[in-house]
Amino acid sequence: MYDDEELSEIREAKASWEAETLDPTLDRHGERKERFATVSNREVDRLYTPEDVADLDYEEDLGFPGEEPYTRGVYPTMYRGRTWTMRQFAGFGTAEETNERFHYLIDEGQTGLSTAFDMPSLMGIDSDDEMSLGEVGKEGVAVDTLRDMEVLFDGIDLATVSTSFTINPSAPVIYAMYVALADRRGIPREELRGTLQNDMLKEFIAQKEWVIPPAPSLDLVTDTIEFAVAETPKFKPISVSGYHIREAGSTAVQELAFTLADGFAYVEACLDRGLDVDEFAPQLSFFFNSHNSLFEEVAKFRAARRIYARIMEEWYDAETEASKRLKFHTQTAGQSLTAQQPLNNVARVTIQALAGVLGGTQSLHTNSFDEALALPSEQAVRVALRTQQIIAEESGAADIVDPLGGSFAVESLTDETEADAMAYIEEIREMGDGSVRDGVLRGIEQGYFHREIQESAYEYQERVDESEETVVGVNAYEIDEDTRPDLLKVDETTRERQLDRLESVKDERDDEAVSAALDDLRDAVEAGENAMPEIVAAVKAYATMGEIMEVFEAEYGAYRERIGVA
Repeated sequence: MYDDEELSEIREAKASWEAETLDPTLDRHGERKERFATVSNREVDRLYTPEDVADLDYEEDLGFPGEEPYTRGVYPTMYRGRTWTMRQFAGFGTAEETNERFHYLIDEGQTGLSTAFDMPSLMGIDSDDEMSLGEVGKEGVAVDTLRDMEVLFDGIDLATVSTSFTINPSAPVIYAMYVALADRRGIPREELRGTLQNDMLKEFIAQKEWVIPPAPSLDLVTDTIEFAVAETPKFKPISVSGYHIREAGSTAVQELAFTLADGFAYVEACLDRGLDVDEFAPQLSFFFNSHNSLFEEVAKFRAARRIYARIMEEWYDAETEASKRLKFHTQTAGQSLTAQQPLNNVARVTIQALAGVLGGTQSLHTNSFDEALALPSEQAVRVALRTQQIIAEESGAADIVDPLGGSFAVESLTDETEADAMAYIEEIREMGDGSVRDGVLRGIEQGYFHREIQESAYEYQERVDESEETVVGVNAYEIDEDTRPDLLKVDETTRERQLDRLESVKDERDDEAVSAALDDLRDAVEAGENAMPEIVAAVKAYATMGEIMEVFEAEYGAYRERIGVA
């Protein structure tokens, strides 16, 4: 972007500035710290100039919004066309309680639903299982059968709402329930919109919720993608998730690299299944964390799009624009929320949400200020949603496409992030002898990802403990007074009410139909066929979550028992 003569002049001018202006100031006053770094401990320079982006090729590295390499955004008009989807996470207690919260959020202006499930549902067991004791409805909504899904979406038009489901080991069952519910209501499957998290690779890397081993888990995810391509083309069957990798303590670069590696592993699994990349790739989506270091996060999002577009074309022969556009959801950093002085979290969330917007996210969840203490209260949820609305309507951040594009600092950080993430991705590919999928599976087996993340998490906590990293209200600017807000408490009768409904469903259903549906599912799994059609049939017969997942455990082994979790 600059010729050698211009760069030489800039270099000389910078040297003059340092000698005549900067150095005297440093001699008199110094700086606040000896070293300045991001949350991920990436050192940042005092000043960035054209010299830091001297190798930048505008058309190759930046281009224009809506065109390759999509560094500047996946749509030409971005938020000038329409704002991102405001998708607040909600779910607690029984389906009735969460349905009430859904309606509240829609009335307050939310444009997409995002469903949180309780631990039994996440782990594919029923509310009446002994392992569920004490967990029913506590950290999300309890869903055992199609009956719960019917109540959960009572009064909500599935043809117009976009719904996200944050669930992984039992994601195919929840997906099947949503499809079955649409069938019952006469809504064409091709009209369903939403996203299923369904990212099992990151579970083995970071979040640690699983039922069957990694390889068959990957096969089951591929089943859902194959089914979605044919049956629900507007529904995203997977959200490849870096969020939990970051929450486990990774750096921004590790989050990006490991997430994209997981995504490429799914691409390879689908290609091995015989699917056409330009048929399934447009239905892949991604999910990233947004932390406190605003410029680092913006650089991460921009680098993500650039890497993805290039790799999808060069490694996997993607041809259509839709196959090369990385679209992603963003959630603000739960790990950054503090129980001390929780109202400070409003400021943190605002910065993190702004980074997501400046980085070009397609949808956004803003955490509530009280989530370090409990499930969010209605007041806290409203503030979180209003934060997004203020950014969209009052800040002007949504009025310019890629407003930080061209910043010497942001472009330099984008290039550095891209290079460091690609080094990780290439290393993972080498571990798999040329296959990213095999490299990810081998890395899980050998503990590679765990070691990388644990080391980063330890280093960060060490910096906090030694006050090298300031956390306002925790290791600086502390106060003695009790600042805890009123907290949401889950009704203690939740479990009893959920068990009553489950028992009622079991009493009323046709046991022979359930048995036959489960037998058909078992046959499909044993034959290595796509299991999704049989799962849909089973949930329509009101088979329970636990009954369906037991079929997979019987075939592949209960991974949680094998490693001593249960």
